[in-house]
Amino acid sequence: MAEGATTAFSVTDVTTLKERMQAIDATSTEQQRKAAADAAKVEKDFYWAYTEEPHRTRRQAILKAHPEISKLNGHEPLTKYVVLLVLAIQFTCAYLLRNTPVLSWRFFLTAYIIGATANQNIFLAIHEMSHNLGFKSTLANRLFSIVANLPIGLPYSAAFRGYHIEHHKFLGVDGIDTDLPTKFEAMLLHNILGKAFFCTFQILFYAIRPVMVKAQPFTRIHYLNLLTQLSFDYLVIHYLTPNALYYLILSSFLAGSLHPVAGHFIAEHYVFDNSNLNPAETYSYYGPLNLVTYNVGYHNEHHDFPFVAWTRLPELRRVASEFYEPLPRHGSWTRVIWEFIWSGDVGMYSRVKRKEKKVRMGEMAKGL
Repeated sequence: MAEGATTAFSVTDVTTLKERMQAIDATSTEQQRKAAADAAKVEKDFYWAYTEEPHRTRRQAILKAHPEISKLNGHEPLTKYVVLLVLAIQFTCAYLLRNTPVLSWRFFLTAYIIGATANQNIFLAIHEMSHNLGFKSTLANRLFSIVANLPIGLPYSAAFRGYHIEHHKFLGVDGIDTDLPTKFEAMLLHNILGKAFFCTFQILFYAIRPVMVKAQPFTRIHYLNLLTQLSFDYLVIHYLTPNALYYLILSSFLAGSLHPVAGHFIAEHYVFDNSNLNPAETYSYYGPLNLVTYNVGYHNEHHDFPFVAWTRLPELRRVASEFYEPLPRHGSWTRVIWEFIWSGDVGMYSRVKRKEKKVRMGEMAKGL
């Protein structure tokens, strides 16, 4: 009798336990379903921030802790010599390939390995000079940028400067920061094929998007850039061959395509860690490709102190290491491209955006 009572109690206990487990499973499933639905909603929109961009606040904190960092500001005389060396390399390659068929492995591999790396270096030299870090004089920076622009094949430097300054001043502001993908781009290119297309042709997106989002007025510098570039292109075709110019333009295309150095375009501001409600919107990279890209991987450091030249960014990070060590970073630009294309957690919507009105109101409040 005692045994039977014990057995009956055990069966009842097991039944109750099963019911509880089923209830827990049902609750867990419902929570997972809601989480998935919430994730789907988030996936279909950008990360909207209602605070100012983080770099100004961190810059103030770093200067308070390390006032000596202000001495790192200033131009880098070495930049112009690096530019002239890279120009010599590109002009030499264009000359040597002048009679090489465009549809040949020699032509393509030279453009991919040497040309794309060289022209990405030129893109980023122009980036340095857009912050007046090549020369003391603003005019000297702008004029030498036009010279540096020559192997790119298309006029670029004058327009880039205006858009890039706004990218720093209005980081993430929808309708002003043209580094941000538009809603149309995100909707159209959110899947794997779309992201692969974007990574392959992203140099074209960076060329066309600014004009569509926020056109700039043409200035004398723009006209000089255009006239100088077209004259140079004509001379290349006239005294060499069209193939020599094709090499330079192909180098520029590949520099912003599926190439390791092109990874910085995505690595700098796309959100790869979406576990935080306030995701980091700038990532750094401290790998070897910084050697050929003017240390652009030190991107948090650059946005915090845009007037510190490329040669002194590592020193900035060393001095203020307590501020930079906790920040997210990438270990490989190649891996960034791979993850961007294949990961379901990263895509065209993975950018932090701000409303222009809120930013303007914040600036007005600071002025009061």
